Amino acid sequence: MSPVQQIVKPQPCGYYTDQTRACRCTTQQIRQYQARISGPLLDRIDIHIEVPSVRYKDLTGRSAGESSGVIKERIERARSMQKGRFADRSMQFNARMSDKEIKLYCTVDEESQKLIEMAIEKLGLSARAYTKVLKIARTIADIEEDEKIRSCHVAEAIQYRSLDRKMI
Repeated sequence: MSPVQQIVKPQPCGYYTDQTRACRCTTQQIRQYQARISGPLLDRIDIHIEVPSVRYKDLTGRSAGESSGVIKERIERARSMQKGRFADRSMQFNARMSDKEIKLYCTVDEESQKLIEMAIEKLGLSARAYTKVLKIARTIADIEEDEKIRSCHVAEAIQYRSLDRKMI
């Protein structure tokens, strides 16, 4: 099984956090399965989140959520902000920022610093994961058309590092 498949399904039966099906795995099986994917590999993946299964009636029902067109416009505005930010640089997007550019474009306030410190201590985030959180927070702020990275952006970015947390 490839590392990507393991990330999608972080334990053998695939039902560890499923709301409708019971996990059949022992704690030992889950630990062994999760040990197959290394921390350094996880560090190289920007976002890892848990996606719950969707019931059939939810798939076939009409949702009053945002349209794809509205979401696309918001993403295009964020990309435009990033292109403008990096107009005099060799890259165009937050994901490609170097450490120097992170320091320049990803400054955070004291409340955000405390959130990051707590995440590093409680979740054991690595230095690489720390920079990923800052880049993601910058992108979230861009999507919200906010020039500053706020604590809500940092908190959301930390939530996108779910596999950094010990599952068992």
